[in-house]
Amino acid sequence: MDHARAFEPIQDGRIYIEKINYPFLDKDGASPAEYSAGLRYAIEHGWLEKHESGTYVKILHAGTLLPG
Repeated sequence: MDHARAFEPIQDGRIYIEKINYPFLDKDGASPAEYSAGLRYAIEHGWLEKHESGTYVKILHAGTLLPG
């Protein structure tokens, strides 16, 4: 969630998925499995919503309430 909140959303609150996956995989050193699990966890808990195309996510209200 920290990575998602680090970027200013574009049109309609969208955050391109590469804005999240690059720092998570390259800077944090996470594996692709850890990235997928983390993204799935955030979606299941109502923090993020992933567009059906897979190109962007949106931070949902519950995701804004998490401590940073």
